[in-house]
Amino acid sequence: MNFTGFKATSQVLENGWVSLFNGNDLTGWKQLNGTAEYKVNNGEIIGITKTNTPNSFLCTEKKYSDFILEFDVLLDPTINSGVQFRSNSSNDYKEGKVHGYQFELDPSDRAFSGGIYDESRRGWIYPLALNPKGRHAFKNGIWNSCRIEAIGNSIRTWINGIQCSNLVDDVTPSGFIALQVHSIGSDKNHAGKKIKWKNIKIKSINLENDSWAVDPDVKEISYLINKLTKNEENKGWRLLWDGKTNNGWKGAKLDHFPKSGWEIKDGELTILATNGAESTGPGDIITENIFSSFELELEFKITEGANSGIKYFVDPELNKGPGSAIGCEFQILDDKNHPDAKMGVNGNRTIGSLYDLIAAENLSTPGRDKQFKGIGKWNKARIIVKGSKVEHWLNDEKVIKYDRSSQMFRGLVAYSKYKNWFKFGQWPSGHILLQDHGNTVHYRSIKVRELN
Repeated sequence: MNFTGFKATSQVLENGWVSLFNGNDLTGWKQLNGTAEYKVNNGEIIGITKTNTPNSFLCTEKKYSDFILEFDVLLDPTINSGVQFRSNSSNDYKEGKVHGYQFELDPSDRAFSGGIYDESRRGWIYPLALNPKGRHAFKNGIWNSCRIEAIGNSIRTWINGIQCSNLVDDVTPSGFIALQVHSIGSDKNHAGKKIKWKNIKIKSINLENDSWAVDPDVKEISYLINKLTKNEENKGWRLLWDGKTNNGWKGAKLDHFPKSGWEIKDGELTILATNGAESTGPGDIITENIFSSFELELEFKITEGANSGIKYFVDPELNKGPGSAIGCEFQILDDKNHPDAKMGVNGNRTIGSLYDLIAAENLSTPGRDKQFKGIGKWNKARIIVKGSKVEHWLNDEKVIKYDRSSQMFRGLVAYSKYKNWFKFGQWPSGHILLQDHGNTVHYRSIKVRELN
């Protein structure tokens, strides 16, 4: 069905709200990418799955920047769907493929409805692994009331009055709204399944008066590059790297920052490739300050076959000879192309792992793989230390947890490459380190807050 040529009409409601759907036909909408069917019945827009077509999108002809969007949705519990917002389609991006923010509709056991997925770009940017309460908001088999607030760089979502996500991101300031019918490939068993939408309305003026209060239990996730949000500042976060200089950092075995080999350019801190060996180039860099209980977050981007790591509780005095400084390590690795991934024990040298000690796996969503976004793409690492309890997070899903004072941890150390370092990993404090392992790896948005 081709809706090109319809002129947008809208129904003005009370208090500045405007209906995006007149209840009778698809005036004001156009279809992009796939060829799944959209029809109108009983005051509802109905999307119907179809085999052998890519994702289909029914898009508003008008674009929106700051707005509050509300809609009701009912979908077959065997299919995935979503609502795009601040999304676009242009010939110079993947030949017109719809891309942008998506309000996820996920009736599966994963239960990520209300999370934010960046369609055809970065993938998950607010998975509901961060919000257990939000994962219970969506109800299968009934109409669900949904809300999106996109105001400036703040993006927040609710389902049935329960806040699901709290994102800060400035990649796309405006775009259309779109109703997705997800591709089902050639699976005939899922053909003819329906997604229904109704009561679709938007407000784009005087938003402050209608903006809902934020649930303090819903974690704010920011993708601002080398910047802090006001909320982060209020919660004690500070930039550990300013994005421009080497202030606050030095060589792990030097009293100054390396004169070459580490590059600061375009808001990225990059270790440049040498020979692929451990600390045989410019060497590791460490923070000038030491940390005990803390939360560290940063983004990293690796090249093909690359190896690096983020170390913590580092004591640079322990190893003055060849090799890297000693400390616990969040492994950064190309698992597919670097041989280290197949060494160690049961995958304990793969990305996100506590290197040579504990293998990373998805603890937030059992049965779901680790969420590595790929070579040449930015990935997010988080390390949380509260006394003896430690967690590793990869792209906002937990992949490691351990107690560094436990008998189990000491036992793991006793059979690892760290066995000769007295009380390894149990020191009360230490430096944070970015590793030189001879491969090009980029870092940015390095921030930390100290915990009580």
